[in-house]
Amino acid sequence: MTASAHADPDHRALRRSIPGTALFDGDLAQRGFALNAMCYSFNEAANRAAFLADEEGYCRQYGLTAGQRAAVAARDVPAMLAAGGNVYYLAKLAGIFGLNVQDLGALQTGRSVEAFKAMLLAARDGVDPALDGLHLGPAAHDRETA
Repeated sequence: MTASAHADPDHRALRRSIPGTALFDGDLAQRGFALNAMCYSFNEAANRAAFLADEEGYCRQYGLTAGQRAAVAARDVPAMLAAGGNVYYLAKLAGIFGLNVQDLGALQTGRSVEAFKAMLLAARDGVDPALDGLHLGPAAHDRETA
């Protein structure tokens, strides 16, 4: 894709119009820095064990806000995403509880895991190769909003 295609206002609007998703931009990244740093720490088995031993203390050690701590305690994925959590880092937290990225997607969208998988398969048919396969093309987007 060319640089001019990325600058096109219609292209930017499409990126922001994927139903059920928030654009993970600089503001959201800053808001979620502590939460994502904590989740990244779960690459180490000792850190996963420390979290399980004292979840609240571990969250405080990383400086999570009260809202982020509450979202983690409630396993509230949409709240963690709204608090700046990046799904790829949150997957490290979810892994502690035996969940995977598709489980997170199901929780995020309020669907069962099977319904979420079916939605992904249906969306695959709407990927627009002209947009390097990254976004739904206008025709698929129109089907989503109809």
